[in-house]
Amino acid sequence: MSVSYRNPQADAWYRSILQNPAGFPFRFTYDGEPVQGFPDGVFSRIEEKSVREDGREITEICWKKDAALYITLRCVHDFLYGVTEWTVWFENRGNRNTGVLADAETVLAFPGKYPVLKGILGDHVNNYRPYCLDLASQPRYFESNSGRATHVNYPYFDLEYGDSGVMLAIGWAGTWRADFRYNGEKQEVEYRARAVNRLHTRLKPGEKIRTAMFVRAPYMVRNEDAACNYWRSWFIARCLPPADGHGTPLQPFSTCCLASDTGRPNSDGSISEGYDTWRPSLEKMIGEDVKTDFRWFDAGWYAAPDGSSPREDWWGTVGTWALDPVKWPGNSFRQSTDYAREHGMKTLMWFEPERVTDPEALAKNWGYDPKWAIRLDGVKAISNNIGDPACYRWTLNRILRTLTENKVEMYREDNNSDQAALWQYLDGLEGEDRSGITECKLIDAHYRMWDEIIACTLSYGGCGFVDSCASGGGRNDLESLRRGVPLLRSDADRTTTALRLSMTSSFNRWVPMCGANNKEKPNQLSPTGALDPYVWRASYLPILNVDSQFVQDPGQDFSLLRWGLKEWKRVCPYLLKDFYVLTPWHIGTDTSGFTAFAYFDPDAASGVLLAFRQETCREDMLSVSLPFAGAHDQITLTDEDTGETTVLEGKDAASGGVALLFSRPRQARLLWIHDAYSID
Repeated sequence: MSVSYRNPQADAWYRSILQNPAGFPFRFTYDGEPVQGFPDGVFSRIEEKSVREDGREITEICWKKDAALYITLRCVHDFLYGVTEWTVWFENRGNRNTGVLADAETVLAFPGKYPVLKGILGDHVNNYRPYCLDLASQPRYFESNSGRATHVNYPYFDLEYGDSGVMLAIGWAGTWRADFRYNGEKQEVEYRARAVNRLHTRLKPGEKIRTAMFVRAPYMVRNEDAACNYWRSWFIARCLPPADGHGTPLQPFSTCCLASDTGRPNSDGSISEGYDTWRPSLEKMIGEDVKTDFRWFDAGWYAAPDGSSPREDWWGTVGTWALDPVKWPGNSFRQSTDYAREHGMKTLMWFEPERVTDPEALAKNWGYDPKWAIRLDGVKAISNNIGDPACYRWTLNRILRTLTENKVEMYREDNNSDQAALWQYLDGLEGEDRSGITECKLIDAHYRMWDEIIACTLSYGGCGFVDSCASGGGRNDLESLRRGVPLLRSDADRTTTALRLSMTSSFNRWVPMCGANNKEKPNQLSPTGALDPYVWRASYLPILNVDSQFVQDPGQDFSLLRWGLKEWKRVCPYLLKDFYVLTPWHIGTDTSGFTAFAYFDPDAASGVLLAFRQETCREDMLSVSLPFAGAHDQITLTDEDTGETTVLEGKDAASGGVALLFSRPRQARLLWIHDAYSID
């Protein structure tokens, strides 16, 4: 990388917190007594080990608190980026219950004037809306209590203070809270972060729970673009899971669902697909040269708990994780995945292991134990208690069997319910002083489940990652994204291009590897529902989901499909590089302005600029600055559609000298960026 993120102050801070465990930025209460850090006299050090690998130091220290409670700290410091992360485990190794654990949280202080907090809100009601908050005026807090960690609020933060700043994250797929408070006398921001908001529990002998993964990533220059690309660079290098078992870095890829191409009614998912529908679609895709990297096999493929074949209700029939023998008799589904593989396509398959339906029928027909089902009057969804070891193994074995027998390369997971109320209900059944224990067990089991599923798919040459989904963007916490990527960053941005562009301008600052569908239903994304260049270019994300009819639409424009796929492939090399938003953010319903952003590779001195004049925009000229251009004597911009090339002085391009003319509303321009001296 041409940009150096080495931060001596961050290295020194990391050394100081390990050398002085009493000052480690973690606290909790134990039987009502506050405990700060891991001080001698309160804890006895049992074991310590440390390893260096790939520019990182990984240290694990185990302390004994009393005859029952043992605490393990795992702390990782990245010397290349100056990022420190830590997780704490509590374990009962004794033969009696521990005291009550509560209020486990990370506490950090950041000294400096003029503190400003920046970030984005979550999916659903907030649609990744960005914010910029003056902390000197009042305290701020964010929390998630639904059980889906990245709906409504988002556990990633950019705190600017003094002449520098820090990126902060909470890696936990359940409930969490973050508080920011500025002390004007000290000129210092206090940051408190926790997961499992209702934690107040004793541990029984043999039980072990963990906290969130907390991340501190300080940067040395107070600049939003620099902070964004520092974070993206670290995320891509250290958080993206590998593509395969050889450690190949994950790169952009494309997918396509065939469910709309069956000629049968399709309520949602892949419920209309069957043994006799897939071949014509794949043959046509291959013949027309519009093949994608993955065939997407979505919800509705399974037998219902009572053994029937669901025709419309994919949501209310989950739990068996066995292929519907009416739709998929014998080994017919394996035949479809084999055919795809033979022609250079992989398969991804939808599951939802945290929810069940009709537990009694599952017990009668599939060997399920109804006591694993967490049910509560007034709550429609039934949670599957994978925190119970027997339930975990029953569920996982069924998933692994289906994946393995059909050689499915990628596991796609959804979660279509807010489960926190059910967790709290089960806590109550546990008895006194057990609040939070269900969430702890379920989230930890979920991470372990993904680890085992990834090991399974890798064993036969599949993917080293999963698809992370929870009604769109509900599970994009950092710990989950070490294992998965969001093929759909939201269920909402399939609706309009204005919302899609709005989300790209905010979400892609934080999660570089993400995707969206370029078409799904009539009258979405474009006025006529047609897939045109404007929709294509608004959909150029690292994961491109092509949703089209190849056989059933007699008017399908295959030349446009080929054009879009080929242009996206040319853009792909830049989509995981530095990212710059060049226009003010707009809400998803605002079509009256421009949206522009650029991806730039500083090592290759090249990139791509995408600019959009939206549907009701009255202006025809947009002037933008390219913040990265000042490092170059000259920059060339080449228009993809006209071939016209413009040469600009780097300093002019960096200070608003890039003028883009649009001939009509709802027009997308794509310009290739090069250092003038790097062109042959």
